[in-house]
Amino acid sequence: MKYVVHPLKLALVLILLLGACSGPRQQTLRGLIDQVENSFVPDSRVDQFNVQVSGGSPFLLSGETTNAEAKQALLDSLAEANISYTDSIKVLPSAEIGEKIYGVVNNSVSNIRSEPRHSAQLATQALLGMPLQVLKKDGGWYYVRTPEDYLSWIDSGGMHQMNEAEYLEWKSAEKLIYLDTYGFAYSSPSKSSEKVSDLAAGNILKLEGSNGSYYRVSYPDGREGYIPKNEATPFANWNNDLQATRESLVQTAHSMMGIPYLWGGTSTKGVDCSGFTKTIYLMNGLIIPRDASQQVHAGTRVDDEKNWDQLQAGDLLFFGSPATENRSRRVVHVGMWIGNNQFIHSSRQVRISSVDSTASNYDAYNTGRYLESRRYLGNTEGNVIRTNDMYDDILFP
Repeated sequence: MKYVVHPLKLALVLILLLGACSGPRQQTLRGLIDQVENSFVPDSRVDQFNVQVSGGSPFLLSGETTNAEAKQALLDSLAEANISYTDSIKVLPSAEIGEKIYGVVNNSVSNIRSEPRHSAQLATQALLGMPLQVLKKDGGWYYVRTPEDYLSWIDSGGMHQMNEAEYLEWKSAEKLIYLDTYGFAYSSPSKSSEKVSDLAAGNILKLEGSNGSYYRVSYPDGREGYIPKNEATPFANWNNDLQATRESLVQTAHSMMGIPYLWGGTSTKGVDCSGFTKTIYLMNGLIIPRDASQQVHAGTRVDDEKNWDQLQAGDLLFFGSPATENRSRRVVHVGMWIGNNQFIHSSRQVRISSVDSTASNYDAYNTGRYLESRRYLGNTEGNVIRTNDMYDDILFP
């Protein structure tokens, strides 16, 4: 991210620091910290800037951030204002992680939670084989960044930590992607053998070879198993041959019909509304932002007035409440247009609804709170990456 300071905001705070307010000096310093956070870390789901101030002459700055440029902007501003300080702000990854700042998801679906405990809210999920950046540790939990930049906590059983050499070996190895909605890996090339694990669509494993009608694979932690060839394909072949089209997006969406709604879910075991649209695009070679309120900032807007004839299959529809004088706009739901005045979405379960008031599946509630639609195919501006770039230096510049 380019180092940019908002001049008007910074000038205002510097005036306050230099004595143009009657509040305590520590309080005005807190204001500067807040301004830097607002400028550099506007979304706490993808970056953190938790800085505290105490004492005085010099002030003690403590806390942590995932954004080194935000920290430097704060220190530069303090120096310009002749404010003395002691810097104890940590930039993640934490030193206690050591060299193993790389992680690869080790279960078919790993739950990633908002806090480091199993009873915490499910924030999102990550699929087997996906890379993670490991930032810090709390007991048996790790604070990680996912490929779509989401920050949350995963338990130690959900991923396998690696150092740089181990990660580069995993990254360069030939891989396999699982394509069926749900299945298993077996201990030998037979469905009658013991299961090694379950599998979900989008799982990625290391391809070790083949045995008859089975692929031989290995997991990030070294376990080995066998997967029927008619349920998976080499990742490189899939990725190179993949052409995301309106038709393929609709086909993928239909394959998930009836999957139950799960808050925080992003897999074929259960999905929330944005987890569903994220999974549709993932299985078509694109990694899009996690939440509906983030997805609405990617792609290109194609409608905001219910001109349904302007939409194409694969466009995402966003729902919520518009901005008012006292409240900003809230995007709280998302679905995907499939044509014929219908959209598919996860609400109770994955289902199809219509914007046509004469249709039997007319969704008056969501049609009434419609905000806009955006197109991703051919218009992927924003935080959208291709799956073939997932193992490149996106997480680890």
